[in-house]
Amino acid sequence: MNTLKPILISFSGIDGAGKSTQIQKLRSYLADAGIPVTELTFWDNVVMFPRLRSGFSRLVLQSDGSIGTPERPAKRNDKNAQAWPLLFGRAALYILDVLNLRRIVAEAKLQGCGVVIFDRYIYDQLAAMPMDSWLARVYAKILLNLSPRLDVSYVLDAVPEVARARKPEYPIDFMHRQRKSYMRLRQMAGLHIVPAGEPDEVHSVIVERFQKYVMGPSPEPETSPVTA
Repeated sequence: MNTLKPILISFSGIDGAGKSTQIQKLRSYLADAGIPVTELTFWDNVVMFPRLRSGFSRLVLQSDGSIGTPERPAKRNDKNAQAWPLLFGRAALYILDVLNLRRIVAEAKLQGCGVVIFDRYIYDQLAAMPMDSWLARVYAKILLNLSPRLDVSYVLDAVPEVARARKPEYPIDFMHRQRKSYMRLRQMAGLHIVPAGEPDEVHSVIVERFQKYVMGPSPEPETSPVTA
C-alpha cells in the first residue's frame, strides 16, 4: 500500500442501498489488515450551515427529518422537493459545499498513511437534482470540475422498491429518478457502480476494487527479442 498519502474513498447511492453496512464492513476489513481509517460524513463534516438547512426543511418544507425504518416509516420532504426556487438555492449552497470540500480533502491528503472514507460525497447532492434537465447537467459538470476527485468512488446500486422497504423515507418515484441520476453521473464523474446483491457479495466487490487500486495496474509483460 502507498504509505506517502492516504487513500480517499467515497460511498454513494440511494437511501436504503446499504451504504452504512458496507462502510462498516470495509472498516472491519481494513482494521483486520492493520490499516487506520478515518470516516467523514458529508452532512456532518462537509456541508455548510447544516443546522440552518435542517431547520429550513423542518419548518418550511414540513419534513419530519427522521430516519425511516420498516416499523416506523418516515415522510421526508427535503431533497425530493424539486421546485425551481429551491433548486436555485441549493445550487448556490452546493458551490459553498464544494469549496469547503476542497479544503477538507486537501487536509486529508496531508495525513499519514491509511484510508479516509466519505459517507456520501458531492455526487449525492447532484443526484438529487433534476438531471434530465440540460441546465442541471451543465451545472453538475461545473461542480464536478471544481470537486476533488477521490481515489475510489463507489455507488451502491439498488432496486428502489427494495431500498425503500429497508428505509421508507422518500417517494418511490423520486428514488427512481435519483437512481437514474447516479447512472448519468457515472459517466460524467467516472464512478464505480457496485451491483445490487447480498451484503457479503457487495462487500466482496468493494474489496476487490479496493485491492485493484492498491496494487495498481498490472505491469506490461516483457517481450522477448525476436531471433532469426
